[in-house]
Amino acid sequence: MGQRIKLTVAYSGERFHGWQRQPADRTIQGELERALSILTEGIEISVVGAGRTDAGVHAAAQAAHADVPVSIPMSGLTRGLNGLLPGDVRIRSVVKAAPSFHARRSALGKHYAYRVQWRTPDLPWLGLRTATLPPISDPDSLAEAVALLPGRRDMASFTVPQDMSTVRALHRVWTEPRRHGLHIHFVGGGFLRYQVRRMVGALLDVGRNRLPMDDFKRLLHQPQPGAPVFTAPARGLTLERVFYRDSPLLHSEPGLRPNNDH
Repeated sequence: MGQRIKLTVAYSGERFHGWQRQPADRTIQGELERALSILTEGIEISVVGAGRTDAGVHAAAQAAHADVPVSIPMSGLTRGLNGLLPGDVRIRSVVKAAPSFHARRSALGKHYAYRVQWRTPDLPWLGLRTATLPPISDPDSLAEAVALLPGRRDMASFTVPQDMSTVRALHRVWTEPRRHGLHIHFVGGGFLRYQVRRMVGALLDVGRNRLPMDDFKRLLHQPQPGAPVFTAPARGLTLERVFYRDSPLLHSEPGLRPNNDH
């Protein structure tokens, strides 16, 4: 017999080839499964994440689940795993989960944040999860474009061509001006590959007057699979949170519902 656990995981994505297990490359899923195998003395355990972050993308609170032997006490799992994992992956919590809990299918939505600065930081660690890019010159146009994003629509313009549905719901998008940069936040039911980074790239180009507002609107309302949109660098993107039914402040994110997107 075994028990299902829910893990909350933080990681710096800079030295990883993304979340998904790969035979020859270092990945988050691979490191977690390696640590669990050592902890259970050789039992192969599959870890399922709420989403597959790309190479270079970070997470403050990625969610995952795994089925482990009953004999492992919950109190020792966090400590044991953190003792076996490399320093750029940390387990923030481990809790028991219902057998029906699924990290991806039970998720109601996700919160991503993109951090960009207009100049190289004086303190090197400030740039570990922040992209350095040319500044914007038209913040009003960027704000106008941000206001157009929420809603449910075909987001094909902001991903790569694929065979699955590209319809997604964005519930909230907002910006936080910083002294030498900008943070852009996205809360939605599910995200396509590169979607956040391509939305950020398009927004920044609007703010630099490189992408006319009419062209931005066409990307939204006349989807163009594989449209020539600037993809912002991975290092600026962090998965901040995954929402489930018991998530605090869930009521503040209207429209969240069970997510069946892959």
